[in-house]
Amino acid sequence: STMEETDREAVATAVQRVAGMLQRPDQLDKVEQYRRREARKKASVEARLKVQTIQSQLDGVRTGLSQLHNALNDVKDIQQSLIDVNKDWRQSINTIENLKDVKDAVVQHSQLAAAVENLKNIFSVPEIVRETQDHIERGELLQAHRKLMDLECSRDNLMYEQYRMDSKNTHDMNLIHTYFGDMQKLSEELGKQLWMVVQRSLVTVRRDPTLLVSVIRIIEREEKIDRRMLDRKKQTGFIPPGRPKKWKEKMFNILERTVSTRIEGTQADTRESDKMWLVRHLEIIRKYVLDDLLVAKTLLDQCFPPHYDIFNRLLNMYHQALSTRMQELAAEDLEANEIVSLLTWVLNTYKSAEMMGNSELSPEVDVNSLDSLISQNVVDQLLSKYMSTLTSNIIGWLRKALETDKKDWIKETEPEADQDGYYQTTLPAIVFQMFEQNLQVAAQINEDLKTKVLLLCVQQMNSFLTRYKDEAQLYKEEHLKNRQYPQCYVQYMIAVINNCQTFKESIISLKRKYLKIEMEDTLSSSHTSMDATLDIIAKEGCSSLLDEVFMDLEPHLNELMTKKWLMGSNAVGTICVTVEDYFNDFAKIKKPYKKTMTIEAHRRVVVEYIRAIMLKRISFKNAEERKEGAERMIKEAEQFRFLFKKLAAGSGEDTEGLCDIIEAIAEVIKLTDPSLLYLEVSTLVSKYPDIRDDHIAALLTVRGDASRDMKQTIIETLDQGQSQANPNYVPIFKEITVPTLTVPKLLK
Repeated sequence: STMEETDREAVATAVQRVAGMLQRPDQLDKVEQYRRREARKKASVEARLKVQTIQSQLDGVRTGLSQLHNALNDVKDIQQSLIDVNKDWRQSINTIENLKDVKDAVVQHSQLAAAVENLKNIFSVPEIVRETQDHIERGELLQAHRKLMDLECSRDNLMYEQYRMDSKNTHDMNLIHTYFGDMQKLSEELGKQLWMVVQRSLVTVRRDPTLLVSVIRIIEREEKIDRRMLDRKKQTGFIPPGRPKKWKEKMFNILERTVSTRIEGTQADTRESDKMWLVRHLEIIRKYVLDDLLVAKTLLDQCFPPHYDIFNRLLNMYHQALSTRMQELAAEDLEANEIVSLLTWVLNTYKSAEMMGNSELSPEVDVNSLDSLISQNVVDQLLSKYMSTLTSNIIGWLRKALETDKKDWIKETEPEADQDGYYQTTLPAIVFQMFEQNLQVAAQINEDLKTKVLLLCVQQMNSFLTRYKDEAQLYKEEHLKNRQYPQCYVQYMIAVINNCQTFKESIISLKRKYLKIEMEDTLSSSHTSMDATLDIIAKEGCSSLLDEVFMDLEPHLNELMTKKWLMGSNAVGTICVTVEDYFNDFAKIKKPYKKTMTIEAHRRVVVEYIRAIMLKRISFKNAEERKEGAERMIKEAEQFRFLFKKLAAGSGEDTEGLCDIIEAIAEVIKLTDPSLLYLEVSTLVSKYPDIRDDHIAALLTVRGDASRDMKQTIIETLDQGQSQANPNYVPIFKEITVPTLTVPKLLK
């Protein structure tokens, strides 16, 4: 800094001077003398400096005093001037009051100036009105609006001047208003043209976008004038008639009405004229809304200023209008399939890629932020109505299906066979096709409804099968009244039995297809119950078919063990042919049931044969007859064995043992040595432990050579015997009763 430099220079000078003084050694003695001399010099310099400082301070004080003196004089002058002004002002007050007339003249002058300025316009009002009208008719909307604005501006300025001059003078105001009366009509006329364009904006934007842009510009101008007028009203209290016009608000209202009308207007048909009216109506709505929104997004958006947010406003309008329409439809008395169509559309189609979820509408439309078209409450009401309608429909359909099937049972033509040649009727296919259709429909709505419908189907199926069982029973009873009718009884009974298997398979496949694994338990008891009913129907059906066989066999069974039989009747041959003939039809029975039928037929033939022996219709006279009878029995057992082996072919069923019983009985009859009779009989009893005493007595009676005592002894001794029956042996004798009274000779 400067101070430091000065210090450095001072030190340098001092060093130089001291060096000059002390050049010789003798000068060192005078150091004290030099120091005193320098001290005197320094003191005199400091004294001079002090005097100078005081001098400059005194100068400053002198200047300050002179300035204060001047200021005092100035204040006195100002005070005097103020007194003079005050005096003048008091004298001028009266003069100012006399200037009011001038002020009024100025106001009048400014009004007259405005009038003069507008005079040209005022005189040309009728002509401008005509020109504006022409522009409107030619569709030159911007030019028409420009003229209209000029007219309104003239009228508003005149009115404003009138208002400023005398706000209470309504007569003059009305005069102006009336003079410009046609202008109001013009404004309405132009408005109509604008609203027509707005109504058709989605069409116009494709054909003539400039027209739409012109309309928006006019609306924007009007909005600006509205704002200006409202601001002036705040300041002056004056607003011209017909303001604010609020044309922007009106435009949105018209768009809203247009959207509503567009959606309502898509219903072309009623249920009476077209069963599919609702599906068609909803599809047209979907198409229109999607098309409109795509046009709005790609074209309309560019014609409107950004602050109109036109696309989102339109989106909301469509959503609202759709919501209203869907609620109206939901309130109608809809049929089950119509409820499904409506719910599928509302819950799925609306937000799908076919509509609001269309990729071309994103990102502006976010389906996740769209509200539901109808409330959950309404959805629940519709679903509950659907379930109750569906329940009564299913009951009706099942009843009708069974009635139709029953009509087939009495036809004179055989039932159809499936691709494997098994007889069947169309009942299972019809029932399950109906279930499938309803499940597919329910699945369109949601998982929960699908499960409910499946449970309903199963529940109704359960009661239906009970009715089916009763009908099959009635069918059998009717047939027994007259066995000639119906002609194809056997074939239709086979079809009923086969249907049971088809029903079982269909239930399983339906569950597999439509029921989630975790829901299995909800159906297991119903499933078990249905299977049980089906087994009963099939079992009763099989049993009634065997009854048929044995009713036809009855005369031939009655011939067994008679004189005629012994003489060589062909009863067993006929029995075998008849059974085989029936089993040609029974081949059309499905596997599990057919196998049971074969076993049961085999068993019943053997039972009937043994029953014929126990009826004691013959008593052999001698060993010769016994031998002949026994050999015939063995031969016939072989015939049965051959027949049932043939019928059971491929089923792997071993029923050899049944015919062995006949052979074992034949051995007892054939025996020539009566002393061995006890042994032979005891062997028979140990093999077949359900043989009763009366069976043995009957057998010995047929042999014809055992006395009463002998029978008694054999029977009493047998009671102590041990059985050694085959564990697979199914008791057969317990079904056979022995007549106690002597049987009248049936055949002479």
